[in-house]
Amino acid sequence: MIRVGIVGGTGYTGVELLRLLAQHPHVEIVAITSRKEAGLEVCDLFPSLRGRLTLKFSEPASAQLEKCDAVFFATPHGVAMEQARTLLAAGIKVIDLAADFRLKDPAEFERWYKTPHTCADLLAEAVYGLPEVNREAIRSARLIGLPGCYPTSVQLGLLPVLEHGGLIDTASLIADCKSGVSGAGRKAELPIMLAEAGDSVKAYSVSGHRHLPEITQGLKAIAAMAGKAQGANDLKIAFVPHLTPMIRGIHSTLYARVLGHAQTFDFQRLYEQRFAAEPFVDVLPAGAHPETRSVRGSNFMRIAVHRPPETDLLVILVVEDNLVKGASGQAVQVLNIMFGLPETAGLLQLPLVP
Repeated sequence: MIRVGIVGGTGYTGVELLRLLAQHPHVEIVAITSRKEAGLEVCDLFPSLRGRLTLKFSEPASAQLEKCDAVFFATPHGVAMEQARTLLAAGIKVIDLAADFRLKDPAEFERWYKTPHTCADLLAEAVYGLPEVNREAIRSARLIGLPGCYPTSVQLGLLPVLEHGGLIDTASLIADCKSGVSGAGRKAELPIMLAEAGDSVKAYSVSGHRHLPEITQGLKAIAAMAGKAQGANDLKIAFVPHLTPMIRGIHSTLYARVLGHAQTFDFQRLYEQRFAAEPFVDVLPAGAHPETRSVRGSNFMRIAVHRPPETDLLVILVVEDNLVKGASGQAVQVLNIMFGLPETAGLLQLPLVP
């Protein structure tokens, strides 16, 4: 059994990790930390876990994380980088669900997260935890920076065309993305209260969202790995996030201009072939329109490819559950890869409908 600990288990990604790992056939949860809730039975805070978990929350200093094989950080940004070095020195693998190890440039991290990076030397070693792109690097990694929810949908949505190269104008990409309110975290803030967010949709952070540098870094890396250096250098994307009145889910509509010589290219076949062996990416039949409810509570992502008539546009529709494939489910998927387990272990829950 793999012994795991969770630092910061009271937020939405923390309880989602608990839900998934409590059903995992090869994992034992041995520690979960919370300064505020230390001493409280986990199932008293989250009754959904009654009968499946008998742990109590513990103070970080007394959690005995050194007895773990792997530790997840389901914490605000800035926490993992303060503790990662000690854990790694003890031979413990670290999976950070926050942003501490996503960006390779510490100056970019400080610009977007308003705090200096305290272990910038580890950034070169950290592997970006997107299995469909970095599976082989993840296998041998000991430090993972897990992708954000929006970046997961955008990068996988554009992955096939960027890998192929020469099909789209990479300097004019658009990502129109919509998220449920759980993406803002488990906290009391006015904009995400029911009476404020219900019956309304709004864009936010149009002038610059902190996921933009992560998206750009990832897309450029995909193009560069595919040997399309020019496309990587020229790549630009407009990213517009929206808040929608639902709890879970991300719906990303991605727009790319198809180059003249590629107007008759079979994009549907390209996507089907690229993701045919991916256990959690489902390319829908031509003309389909994926819904967020079709992935709710699951680690599945569904993608549809469209060519609107009388335009030169390629439109890619991507849906995922922001708390599962966009966060905790992907973290478990990465854990499975790191420890040589079946990638789907503990992750085959079907979506919840209705």
